[in-house]
Amino acid sequence: MITKGDKNKARLKRHLRVRKKITGTTERPRLNIFRSSKHMYAQLIDDTTGVTLASASTQDKELREGLGNGGNVEAAKKVGELIAQRAKAKGFEKVVFDRSGYLYHGRVQALADAAREAGLEF
Repeated sequence: MITKGDKNKARLKRHLRVRKKITGTTERPRLNIFRSSKHMYAQLIDDTTGVTLASASTQDKELREGLGNGGNVEAAKKVGELIAQRAKAKGFEKVVFDRSGYLYHGRVQALADAAREAGLEF
């Protein structure tokens, strides 16, 4: 039987393996995502300076009131649109997508597709 802890350990191993190859720069920051059972989070990170440039989540005041559940595909789409708006406001058109070891399916895919539709390129 696979427990939740085992799944998260495997995800963290995948995440570290991918992070060896993916880095965000000042011109092209890394779009990092995190999903919990109840919420979805996205950050734009410049790895050269170690600074978070912009962030969005289902816990933001703008999104919290309109969402019933922060852990579904619709909420992930809203977070994708919001992070794209904030990135473009800061002057970023291109990013490097970091799915953090999660499968590119469901909420992760919905966030990425919404960010692409809102104008981010990755």
